[in-house]
This record gives sequence, C-alpha cells and structure tokens, in this order.
Amino acid sequence: MDGIKFGHAWLVCTLLLCVLQLCRALVTVNVPPEVEVLKDETAKLPCTYTASPSSDNTIVEWHVEVQGNRKRVAYLTQGGEAKSDKDAPLNGRVSISEDNTLTIASVQPSDGLVFFCSVTAGPAGNGQASTMIKVFFAPEKPTLTQASSQAISVGQPDSSEIGSCVTMNGHPQPRIIWFKDGQPLAEVKDKKEKTYMVPSLVKEASGLYTVRSTLYMQPVKADKDSVFECTVEYSMPGEQIKQKKSDTINLNLNYPSETATFTLVNPGAVKEGDNVTMKCETDGNPQPEFEFTKDDKVVLGQDGLLTLKSAKRTDAGVYTCKAIDFDNLDADLTGEITLSVHYIDPMSVTPAKPQVVMLGDSVEWQCKTKASAPHTVQWKKGSEVLSQDGTLSITADSYEKDGEYRCVGAVPSVPGLMDQASATLTIKGKPVIETLVGGEVSNEGDAISLKCSAYGSPVPQFTWKPSGKESVTVEGNKVVSTVVLAASAAVVKDGVTCEVANEYGTDSKTFSVSLKRAIQNSADRADQQQGGSSGVVIAVVVCVLLLLLLVALIYFLNKKSKLPCAKKDKKEVADAEVNNDIVVEMKTDKANEEAGLLHKRPPAEQ
Repeated sequence: MDGIKFGHAWLVCTLLLCVLQLCRALVTVNVPPEVEVLKDETAKLPCTYTASPSSDNTIVEWHVEVQGNRKRVAYLTQGGEAKSDKDAPLNGRVSISEDNTLTIASVQPSDGLVFFCSVTAGPAGNGQASTMIKVFFAPEKPTLTQASSQAISVGQPDSSEIGSCVTMNGHPQPRIIWFKDGQPLAEVKDKKEKTYMVPSLVKEASGLYTVRSTLYMQPVKADKDSVFECTVEYSMPGEQIKQKKSDTINLNLNYPSETATFTLVNPGAVKEGDNVTMKCETDGNPQPEFEFTKDDKVVLGQDGLLTLKSAKRTDAGVYTCKAIDFDNLDADLTGEITLSVHYIDPMSVTPAKPQVVMLGDSVEWQCKTKASAPHTVQWKKGSEVLSQDGTLSITADSYEKDGEYRCVGAVPSVPGLMDQASATLTIKGKPVIETLVGGEVSNEGDAISLKCSAYGSPVPQFTWKPSGKESVTVEGNKVVSTVVLAASAAVVKDGVTCEVANEYGTDSKTFSVSLKRAIQNSADRADQQQGGSSGVVIAVVVCVLLLLLLVALIYFLNKKSKLPCAKKDKKEVADAEVNNDIVVEMKTDKANEEAGLLHKRPPAEQ
C-alpha cells in the first residue's frame, strides 16, 4: 500500500516538473503593427524575437496572407541561410536579411497585405506576430466638367445635373468633396433630396482607385453668380490628410425678369459730336427683346443698346426702353433716360477781317457766342490771357504785338466743350532794330559774325557797312540778318553799321568790334614804359656813384702827393691842352675839400 502511494507521489512530482519546464519554455516575436510606404518605393519589415531557453536550431519565416491563405515568402535558419520561396507571392521582389528584416522592392498597391513573422526555436517552442503594409499614392488633380452647355431653367421640379468631378490613380481610396462659393456641401446620396451626389468607384488594374462624383441640385436665381468646385481629399504616410482642388465652374441659368434698368453708358456730360450709347437690360436670363422710343416715337436699337453717332443738340430728349418677358408677364420692364446734349456755338469775332494798322495806332475786337450752360470767353495770344470779357483793345505801340490773337469760348461744367476763333493784327511802320551786342576777335583780320535783328512792315532791307557775307532769316515777326566779315583795323576802330529800311523809314545801329588782347597789350606797354623809366633812374644813380668814386680817388692821390698839381697850394692852368682841347681849372683848398667830401650828397633824381 505504501509503495502504491509512493508511486503516485512520484508521478505527480514528475508531472509538476514537466509543467514547470513547459512554462519556462517561451518565444516572443516583435514586429511593428503596420509599415507605411509610397508606391514604387521599398518597404522594410523588421522582426525581432526572444527565446527561452535559447536554441542552436532557430528558423525565422515570413508568411503573407492572401485571400485567407498563408504562404511563405522567405526564411532564415540559425546557420545564416536566407532564402525566398520561388513559387510564393512577391517572387523576385522580396528578400530577408541577417537581422530577420523582410525587404520588399517596388511596392505596389496589391502589396497592401498582412505579413507574419514566425520563429521556431527548438525546446523554446515557436511564436509569431503580424504586421500590415499600407501603400500610399497621391491621386491626380480632380477634373470638373460642366454637365451641359445648355442653360438650366430655374424652378424645375426635378434636380438637374450640375457637373461631374473625377480624380484618378489614388491609393488608398480618396474622397471627393463639393464646394459652393467656398463652402463645402453636405455629402448626400439620397436622390429624394433637392441637392445630392452620385459617387462611383473604379479599381484599376494597377490597384489604384479612380473616384467620380456627380452633383445634382435644383438651383435658384441667386445661384447665377455662384462658383462651384470640387476637392479630392487623400491620405499620405504619417496620418497626413491632403487635398487637391479642381478648377471652378459657373452655372448657366435661365430665370425670369423682374425689373429693367436703362442707363447712359457715356461717362460724364454729353456734348455735341460725342457718340452716345444707352443700355437697357433686365435682371433675367436670357434677355428679352427691347423697344426704344424718344418722345413717344420709335427709334432703332439692337441687343439692348441704343447708339447715337455724333450726337446733336436736337437729339436731347426723353428716351424710353420697354421689354416683355413671357415667363413673367406681370413684371413692369420699362426704363427712362432724359438725355441732355451740351453745345457751344461757333465764336463770332468783329471785325472778322485781319486788321492792318500803323505803328502806334489802336484796334478793338468783340467776340461772342452762345452755349447750353454758363460759359467763358477769353482773348489769348499764345498762352497769355489778355481779356476775360470778350472785348480786346490793342495799342500797336510795338511790333511785338503783331501776330495772331485767339478768342476761346468754353463751358466749365462740361470738360472739353469749347470753340475758338482767331484774329490777325498786322502792324506797319518804319523798321526798328533791337539792341545790338558787339563782338570780339583775337587778332586783327580774324573773321567775325554779327547778327542784326529788326522789326518792321513791310519787311525791311538790310545794308551792312562794311559789307560781308550775309544771310537773312525770319523769326516770327522779326527779321534777322547775319554778316560774316574780317575784323580789319578800320572795323576795330569804327565798328560795323547795320542799316534797315522800308517805305516808312530807316533805322541804323553800329556794332563795336574789339580785340580780346587790347587791354592786355596796353598793360604790357605801360609796363615797358615803366621799365624804361626805371632803367634811366638806375643809370643816373650809377653815374653819380662812379663820379663820387672818381672824386674820392683824386682826393686820395692828392693826399699822398702823387699828383703834379698837388705841389702847389694854388695853381692856375690856362691854355693847357688836355685831351681834345678840354681846359680844366682846379682850385685846391684842403680844409674845404675835406669838408666838401665829408658832406657830399648824391644829386637829386631828375
């Protein structure tokens, strides 16, 4: 009995030991839950594991599940042997590395499957974990196509097709969102609603998706200015949500008219000669036919436009446009314009003929006009305003007042409305020379150009004294004569005279001609004269000094008794022949000589 009990106890212990041994045997496999990759790029599926107890005969295998069935695609043994299954999916694009990572090249949308990493580690048993590949590819920009070129009529009982939006080649399946005036429309698929969408999905052979959505709605009149567009929303790696927008479309709607407007297209006031356009339109579509009248008389227009070419003052009046819309016969579709055509009559100048007066006489003009609005009348010569009241009085005291005067009329309230007339004044009389400006030359004989300007009517004739090469030009009411001649000594001395003459008299003036170096030469001569005078003074001083030296020498020799005449106190010499019959009488007084020599001064400068 005891043996039996002992056997049972042994069996229980053995079973407990086996259970403990099995509980310690464990294989843990780790893979990421999913791997994100762009189409045509490379996916890497890492796999790590722990086994307890460790084994020298470990095998790592990668499987893929296709339509509920698992198929091995690659494996790695403990000895480092890495192989891919030739007849398995992804053949040629899959490989396994020493760190158990499964690499899939050129990933396609069809590779978005569940992959299993299985590890068999001998006594430790086996384990596995699964990961999923998510393939991404951005779809093309959506294309929005309007349903029809024909207009949609407002007020129809059924919804009309607005447009169709298509985006192609996206993965995973993208989503289309409709927008109206920048606001998203609720995604409605119930065709009983006034606004709804009909989606469609096509999976291409490449595994990419083409998505289409067609918008239906019952538009109202306010939708005539609405802008429609669609956006494709799609996913990218890293939980990114991106969008691409289509181009926009506007609806072509037909809707009844309720009011009419009649407007003047011309900006600002209308003046005679303008082309005038008046436009009549309603707030409906399409526009009805219009009828135009002026003062209850029919005038012809076209497509809602009434055009008056080169409008006249007689075109002013009340214009009316009228239309009938058969979709809304109760609407009052009329408009009215009161057209004003501004004008200014041609300027009337009295006297009208050109006026010819003698120098010093007076003349007066009157200028008048009429206009559709308050106007101004000005007399001008050039840009200078001479009168503001229509009367111009001129005293012809100068030839500069000869010429054309303009009478300008304008309507300040209508820009550009103006007219003008001209009056011509001719002043006759003897010629008058303008102030002359002389000339300079460097040397006598050089050529000099002189210009003489004169007023006069009839045109004066010029005479130059002395004469030279002459040319004559006319500058306005002034005649200019230019002469080129040699600056001779006579010209420098007497100048050049310009004479002008006509039947009423003469005038003359003389040009002065000078040498540019005349002042400098005079200064040189003065310097030379001053230098000559200084030379004379110096010569006189030198002579006096020499004379003093000679007297001193004679005195010295006499002092030493070396002269024969020094032996006598007094000696008279007469009739002595010395050097060309010059007789010299000398008297010596020693005391006086000494006193004279001590107090001797140079003679004063002459």
